[in-house]
Amino acid sequence: MIVMKPVVEVNGSAQFGLWPVEVLPDRTLLPLHGGLTPAELGSAMLAIVSTNDNDPEEWPYPMPPRPADPLAGFLHGLLTIDSPEAYGGLRVTDTATGVVFDPACCDGVEDWRDWQRVVDGGELWYGHEPLSPHADGTGPLVRLTVNAEDPASPAIELTHAALARLLGEVEQDLSDFLALADRWAQRQLPEPFAVPVTDALARILSPGHPLG
Repeated sequence: MIVMKPVVEVNGSAQFGLWPVEVLPDRTLLPLHGGLTPAELGSAMLAIVSTNDNDPEEWPYPMPPRPADPLAGFLHGLLTIDSPEAYGGLRVTDTATGVVFDPACCDGVEDWRDWQRVVDGGELWYGHEPLSPHADGTGPLVRLTVNAEDPASPAIELTHAALARLLGEVEQDLSDFLALADRWAQRQLPEPFAVPVTDALARILSPGHPLG
């Protein structure tokens, strides 16, 4: 069985204190879906907000100064950047062989709809040395090579129709996660932040054109 899940990279959860989180090892790839526990959801939100936690002098676009309040300051980038991001992407697992195709440094959750190109017969590269995942849809089967820099790299093969079906499941996972995160924001964040945070999440999770 081949499974595809949207994931975010979680770092720094052991030291975080602005809301409850699951303490996870750094670089954990946490799946996004509607069944996360409150602590797991807190970790996912930590990951997404951290990706966009930039000071004005560190970002190539004009930004207002960071607020002094710790929560407002941490959310500042997410709520200010026009095109927020989230480190991670899509993880594909072949449960029969144990091969796992993970996102790499040039990937992000906001790029998930780019996979439609592979369904349509194109290809995607999601990294560079030492790890370069390659999704190739140019042949009769889609081939997901874990590390194209390694001639002996394991790979996952599936049909174009199967990949299209998996992307539909990813879309549902992200929709369910967004609904869960909206309820979390209403409970966990002060009123001025809840709706803007949900709006920023929607821009990350549903960019680009509809699938199909």
